[in-house]
Amino acid sequence: MEISSSVKKKIEEWEHGPYDQKTKEEISFLLKNNPHELIDSFCETLNFGTGGIRAKMGVGINRLNQYTISFATQGLANYITSLNIKNPKVLIGFDNRHNSKFFASVAARVLAKNNIKVFLFENLRPTPLISFGCRYKNCTAAINITASHNTKEYNGYKVFWSDGGQVLPPHDEEIIQHYSKIESINDVKISKEDDFTNIEIIDSEIDIAYLEKLFSMELYKKEKSNGLKIIYSPLHGSGITIIPKCLNEGGFKNVIIVKEQETIDPDFTNAKKPNPEEKETLKFGIASLLKNNGDIFIATDPDADRVGVVININNSPYIFTGNEMAAIMLDYICRNETLSKNSACVKSIVTTKLLNEIAKSYDIRCFEVLTGFKYIAEKISIWESDKSLKFIFGSEESLGYLYETFVRDKDAVASSLLIAKIASEAKKNKKNLLNVLYEIYKKNGLFREALYSFQFEASEAGLEKMNDKVEKIRSHPLKIIANFEVVKIEDFLKGKIYNILENTKSILDLPFSNVLRYTLSDKTTITIRPSGTEPKIKVYISVETHDIKNIEEDIKKLDEKLKSFYGIILDILN
Repeated sequence: MEISSSVKKKIEEWEHGPYDQKTKEEISFLLKNNPHELIDSFCETLNFGTGGIRAKMGVGINRLNQYTISFATQGLANYITSLNIKNPKVLIGFDNRHNSKFFASVAARVLAKNNIKVFLFENLRPTPLISFGCRYKNCTAAINITASHNTKEYNGYKVFWSDGGQVLPPHDEEIIQHYSKIESINDVKISKEDDFTNIEIIDSEIDIAYLEKLFSMELYKKEKSNGLKIIYSPLHGSGITIIPKCLNEGGFKNVIIVKEQETIDPDFTNAKKPNPEEKETLKFGIASLLKNNGDIFIATDPDADRVGVVININNSPYIFTGNEMAAIMLDYICRNETLSKNSACVKSIVTTKLLNEIAKSYDIRCFEVLTGFKYIAEKISIWESDKSLKFIFGSEESLGYLYETFVRDKDAVASSLLIAKIASEAKKNKKNLLNVLYEIYKKNGLFREALYSFQFEASEAGLEKMNDKVEKIRSHPLKIIANFEVVKIEDFLKGKIYNILENTKSILDLPFSNVLRYTLSDKTTITIRPSGTEPKIKVYISVETHDIKNIEEDIKKLDEKLKSFYGIILDILN
């Protein structure tokens, strides 16, 4: 296989430059045995996106390794230095993945050499603890080495700013600019492995402070032991470090850990796809739920920012979607929180419209933001600054929730406790969480959602074809879908709302993003969004009815309607 001159030059820089022997041997091995992989490893520089980096591990500038971690950190250090902040500090955490602890130490050594104080976790911790710790330690920024729910080949580099939320403009753009100027290891300052100048190792201090803050809140106040039987799985990840303790201190003494997924394991031996949205990943927990006659099974992803929920109904499991749990949690918060006319919740544009109806029923406001929890965190910061509104809940359909504001990312630790409390209340009232959900439907309307993904070839041609499909739909707007008239089109890239019935045009008050949303005459919404990281178009469909006669029959009808849209969307894309 022929290697281009530009790629060859980059490979030779690593072969003959100041890189370790193991790296050089790996390059030689790939050159002989897998040149395609070697070319891919050096064909381009890792993309530092608006939230950081997520990529496969390996040698080269297009993989995560100790050198690319150091490049990213030097870029961050250069930006922080440019701000002339007095005594800058950065907190660093990591998850259970291969190299996570090592990468965290590399990042710490780079920052330390740049005269930036570092708080480095000794052991793995959940993402919400990194966000909380950043605020608690009054840090300028924080880094979390994690690839969240990706498979074992991946790792990531996630950057938070001083408010504890993922970096937003202008900081994200400035960090990217500084990162792009780092061309080789010669541009990096890094201290020796045994030099701990400017590095302070921390561990349980943040856990203790987090739990104290959590239990000081009325909604999370500790209870005496109750009879709820909980099955819990960390999916081999960081949730094991604090969630069982959090549940126990909250009064939930009957917690059974799923043995097959209890150990901290970078290979995810019994959770090959460590995502609580994956039914296959939940099988061990479901088996334990039924075997032990448990009430509820809670599973968190490796960095414990997402939480999945399954309940036991007469020895049959019911798996909740993220939309269903968000509705249950918001309704519970509204019933138990002291609300005011300034109370508000936030959801992503692809999260269930049921939240809007729940908010309306409690006379509070519900705001939409682009996909990405950083936009929910941004709302909290804005409202705290201008004192206009009070945040009470934020959610994304992909199992991400937040109630408390001392964390600025989705929090599976606090959410696990809140979900247990809601399940406990239901049990005391001779109900379960599905009964609670049905009551919410009866009050607010029945909403059902589906996500369909349409894959394209993993190549430049595939990405181009994907973007062409979306652009074609944008330039030739659909007028009728599934025999229903299109009444509204929201084009997030152009920042425009087109009201077809009234023949009017208005401004869409959100940042520009390559998303299209169609509203049909029967209130169905279809949201089309190309993935930013892979050649895949995601289509989110929401259907609803407010004429509920038999809730289970009505659910079946709506679910059949959702299924019928798959072929229709496929035809549109083709």
